[in-house]
Amino acid sequence: MKENLKLSIITPSYNQCQFIEQTIESVLNQDYKNFEHIIVDGGSTDDTIEVLKKYKHLIWSSEKDKGQGNAINKGFAKSTGQIFAWLNSDDYFEQNIFSLVTKYFEDHKDCDFLYGDITYVGKMNNNILQINGEEITFENLLSNPDLIRQPSFFWRKNIFEDNGGLDESLDLVMDYDLFLKFTKHKKPGYINKNLSYYRYYDETKTKSKRRKQAVEIYKVMKRHAPKITLQMKKFLFKRYFGSFKLIAELRKIQKSIHKSEK
Repeated sequence: MKENLKLSIITPSYNQCQFIEQTIESVLNQDYKNFEHIIVDGGSTDDTIEVLKKYKHLIWSSEKDKGQGNAINKGFAKSTGQIFAWLNSDDYFEQNIFSLVTKYFEDHKDCDFLYGDITYVGKMNNNILQINGEEITFENLLSNPDLIRQPSFFWRKNIFEDNGGLDESLDLVMDYDLFLKFTKHKKPGYINKNLSYYRYYDETKTKSKRRKQAVEIYKVMKRHAPKITLQMKKFLFKRYFGSFKLIAELRKIQKSIHKSEK
């Protein structure tokens, strides 16, 4: 098989030496070799740098950044591939998927981005949950951010640049905002196969900052929807507060958004 399309994989990292080697190996051991793996480290103080030095194929830097979105944007700015993806430093790819992804893009010239299934795993790689078969559209994603399968998304360089990259003002849901931009005008392709493993554990950023995540999701929903629907509000309450009766919490979120917009 000709390897015409080059993949650029960006990994933001900070103090993830316990996981990052598995992340790197999951890219390196793919069946498709026309790729570059760019790691943007935020100045780790653990043994991450020693791990990175072991892998001569990596393109990496280590310096303080302005957050994960900034690190990812810096990585993509350095990239030379036609197909983009980002893989966090505690997640990892399924085996032998790069050939499937590039073949899909080769066969579907009008497809600008695609997604596949994802498996949630714990610290010790134990499977927690597999998500598959759910269609991702702008409408579905707007009302249910849980459809996001960030490490199982791949896209062409042009759609990323046309949409201005990641919003660096968002700390937790910049992927949600980006994929809403993608799906607003185009339908993604779908590969019916597990493409990645997302690590979910107590120290995970998105698990430890739940209220801030809810505020950011509400902000992004407001940005992309003319009106916040009842279904969107239900998602926020059920996902983050456990009850749709917590009206006071919604008001707090709304006030937070209004203050940030002034």
